[in-house]
Amino acid sequence: MSWLIPGWAKERHFDMIERGRKQPTPLGGSILMGLRGIEPALQYAILARGVGNKILDALHLSALPPSTAGLAATSTGIAAIDALGLSPAGLILMAMSIGAAAKHVYWRAALSGDEMPARAATEISLFNAVANSINTVALLSASFSSLRYSPFPFTSLPAPVVVGAALFAVGMTLEWCSEEQRKAFKGDARNAGKPFTGGLWAYARHVNYGGYTLWRAGFAMAGAGWWYGAFVGLFFLWDFSTRGVVVLDKYCSERYGEAWARFKQQTPHTLIPFLW
Repeated sequence: MSWLIPGWAKERHFDMIERGRKQPTPLGGSILMGLRGIEPALQYAILARGVGNKILDALHLSALPPSTAGLAATSTGIAAIDALGLSPAGLILMAMSIGAAAKHVYWRAALSGDEMPARAATEISLFNAVANSINTVALLSASFSSLRYSPFPFTSLPAPVVVGAALFAVGMTLEWCSEEQRKAFKGDARNAGKPFTGGLWAYARHVNYGGYTLWRAGFAMAGAGWWYGAFVGLFFLWDFSTRGVVVLDKYCSERYGEAWARFKQQTPHTLIPFLW
């Protein structure tokens, strides 16, 4: 995001929000929630309104032929879902887009009280729109679609879609639940000035970032297959390990002192419980 912009490119240790600055930023918050709230409509337009094929044409890439297995609209018997005209894989990617947007809106409205500058809100929203659009456009591509892979055992869905959906569910649960746990801890006045080291955070010091990495990898995998899912997962592990965790470690060390040092000793895993 910002570190790709000239002038930021040489500085990796930055954060998109102002840690510890608890003041209202209605403009930034409104931009983030508004743009993230409407972004699933873009993904639907890509999947079902021909926008995806136009993007592929502009990129000189071929779209999957309409006869491709798994591309036909599903019939669930639920009128509201069937009216979308999406394939089973398309429905899963659409659900991921909606889930990610809902989590982001809820995070800003109920979990985060930190300052959110308007520029950061715009950059975060644009990043999510582009990242999600790559996944949905890839699903329609003859060269990159997960529909090119064999079905997962006992299902008609391509294996990367099933595994990607599972990663998305696990990652979103880790991120959402860990942040709810931290919010509840911080909401108790008796815990003022203390770092939260319980719940899911007892298994990884930045478990919410680990959860984000898993669901991002799952979303990418469901759209574009194994290799792209692995690339996205490794990218976020690298980004968080070399940027996000570095920034937060400095912030928490200054704020919590010896209590944070003890937490680091007691909890060796950084992002993903038992793995990383």
